[in-house]
Amino acid sequence: MTTTVVTFGEIMLRLQPPSFQRFIQARSLDVIYGGGEANVAVTLANFGARARFVTRLPAHDIGEACLAYLRQFNVDCSHIIRGGDRLGIYFIEAGAAQRGSKVIYDRANSSFATIKPGMINWGSVFTDVDWFHFTGITPAVSQGAAETCLEAVKAAKAQGITISCDLNYRKNLWKWGKTASEVMPELVENCDIAIGNEEDAEKVFGIKAPEVDVQAGKVSAESYQYVAEKLAERFPNLKTIAITLRGSRSASHNTWSGVLWQRNGGFFTAPTFDILPIIDRVGGGDAFAGGLIYALREKSSDPAYALRFAVAASCLKHSIIGDFNLVSKSEVEAILAGDTSGRVSR
Repeated sequence: MTTTVVTFGEIMLRLQPPSFQRFIQARSLDVIYGGGEANVAVTLANFGARARFVTRLPAHDIGEACLAYLRQFNVDCSHIIRGGDRLGIYFIEAGAAQRGSKVIYDRANSSFATIKPGMINWGSVFTDVDWFHFTGITPAVSQGAAETCLEAVKAAKAQGITISCDLNYRKNLWKWGKTASEVMPELVENCDIAIGNEEDAEKVFGIKAPEVDVQAGKVSAESYQYVAEKLAERFPNLKTIAITLRGSRSASHNTWSGVLWQRNGGFFTAPTFDILPIIDRVGGGDAFAGGLIYALREKSSDPAYALRFAVAASCLKHSIIGDFNLVSKSEVEAILAGDTSGRVSR
């Protein structure tokens, strides 16, 4: 029987000035949709996995447009509930060279922010499911979203479903009364797999990688073995910990790699990609998470391969405008085989 991966979180309307314009220059905004857990679901669906995205959308034309956008990528939307008044929005000004990108959120009182426990039938959602994924963005949105996320985690745990969490710390979202360090431990202690970037463990749990300078783009794989081991000490349920390593030389030029730690032995590092120019880095971490989940489900006995696959998949995401990683499994495998030339395929 083919099983399904469920992801849960908010999808938003993404509005962006075209052609690297600044907000003050823009006279039009490009419209697409995106959000951490939706991005993971699309990545999985593109690789051929069954992916089910769960969220709450308003019952009006913008909600319908978002739903149609998701469906075109073969994501199971059958458990998306309707209600609330508005879709959350985020505005993004794409950076270039030494000018960094800028994000402005407009998601207060969105349909998802006003979600409450009991609105979603998790027993039905988790039918024929073997994996549940969420990010630290979801509990940051509102108290109701945090409580509903915990409700989902407990339901998945009760059914023996593998649970993964991308820590995804967003300081501008934790405004509803509790901090990430207060909320995230109860969620993570129920997880099997934790994913993060260079700073997430420090920002959420106070675990800092030694001898790194993230602002200067100086990150080393060895330093993050320490982070993984400290996370594993605090959360003994975690079996796998994966961390992306971004060296930010400019908004247009990053290095990209990752590490993976497993409790049953083994610390793995991936090759480093030199990405220049970056077309769109938003969703890079979600592309990594989606690639990792796909590869771990397909080849659970080969964590080193899973890490390489995830890093290669997310490397490719930097070449694609929008939140979603619209690449195929064969394109990722070509990168893994050493084809990084970018030559025309014809």
